[in-house]
Amino acid sequence: MAEDGERPERFAGHLFPQVIPEPNDVRSGAPAPWAALPRSQREGLTLALVEARLAEHDRTFATSQPPEVPAELTIVGDAPPTTVTRRSSVLLALFDQEGEAQLVLTRRATTLRYHQGEIALPGGGQEGEETATETALREAEEEVGLQSSLVRPFGWLSPIVTFASGSSIWPVVGALDEVPSFTVDPTEVDRVFSVALKDLVAEGAFVEERWRRERPRPGAEDDGYFPIAFFRVPGDVIWGATARILTELLSLVTGAPWPPGPA
Repeated sequence: MAEDGERPERFAGHLFPQVIPEPNDVRSGAPAPWAALPRSQREGLTLALVEARLAEHDRTFATSQPPEVPAELTIVGDAPPTTVTRRSSVLLALFDQEGEAQLVLTRRATTLRYHQGEIALPGGGQEGEETATETALREAEEEVGLQSSLVRPFGWLSPIVTFASGSSIWPVVGALDEVPSFTVDPTEVDRVFSVALKDLVAEGAFVEERWRRERPRPGAEDDGYFPIAFFRVPGDVIWGATARILTELLSLVTGAPWPPGPA
């Protein structure tokens, strides 16, 4: 970890188009939760393995449903009230290719009101009485043309809260039997691509920083810092809510500790 006042070197030699709105106070964070795992546990991350590991952790629809209230809201119950005004869902659509599970990702259009140009999972706000799964499937079809009939939703990850935008997000995990084709809605998505899970847990792909803002964030550590995760991907960087969701998925799939221990 960097000494106090020393900013960590970020993504040396890695080019990406995003402008990440970092605060003035940034420190290095913890290593990846899977950093100590041997290479054998970071490869062969197939769709079948993903489903089996989520079942081990009781995260499949066959046995359980995600909680109605994100745990983060109960953790920060003694902090100033935080109003969550939007409920959203995202789809982690996975398919096997050459013995490795691939995850569908998008780069959000630069014309959008929020999170312009960021790497994201297909998803968006819930409408009416939709379930989290119905929202994730509808949004994936609208954004990238992924037909709902081709997706088999089987699991879920922990709902999270994005405190900056007052939104809660329910991640739904779904399987595709074959390599999908896409039709992008350019008003929402600049591009759609896939990345292998093994590449996200490869050495050097994960970076954690600890941020502190002038306005305290609910749930921050006693010193005011909170962790922010990043993943290097070809030509870009995944960060924010998407990186938090992927960190949980990859920890469960590789058998790394989750939640991770203190930095």
